Amino acid sequence: MEMQITANGSSKQEVLEQRFCEVWKDVLPSLGRRARHLTRGDHARAEDLLANTALKALLYLRRVPDRVQDLHGLMFVVLKHVFLDSARRQKREHGVFDYAADNDGEDGIENAELAPSAAQTLEFRQNLSLIEGIYARLPQAQQTLFEMRFHDNQSYAVIAEALDISEALARKRVELLRKRLRQALENCR
Repeated sequence: MEMQITANGSSKQEVLEQRFCEVWKDVLPSLGRRARHLTRGDHARAEDLLANTALKALLYLRRVPDRVQDLHGLMFVVLKHVFLDSARRQKREHGVFDYAADNDGEDGIENAELAPSAAQTLEFRQNLSLIEGIYARLPQAQQTLFEMRFHDNQSYAVIAEALDISEALARKRVELLRKRLRQALENCR
């Protein structure tokens, strides 16, 4: 990596990092408020967001220093992206419930907090029964499509190949199936 020296004897990298530190100190109060707002007052998550923001912004700045025109603005953009990444990761991690899990372990309290309430479980089972009834009334071709996409979680490319159709047509058929299922659910309620 080529290191350029500025007129005062410091490297371009050192000047860049010094500028980053100055801007970080300047923008930290408002960035912190924004992080706490995004995390709904959760100070620990807000601090994690700020730490990840600083790291990612610095790495980006080191990688492409000439692209950054507004370093203040970059901090807020990076914060937003770090927050979205963490929200997506949290949704993936907490989106799957294992009802058969043993809750007697050390983390039983945490798992109990994530477990659905009795009303949610009842609603889930009722919806599942409705979907099973709707599925039974679907034509065989749509049942096959339903199984491939929603039960086997196959990609559109795999579905298209199996049905000997284009991927775009497979997407359209799944979209129409979703619409039909939603409509049938609405009619049953």
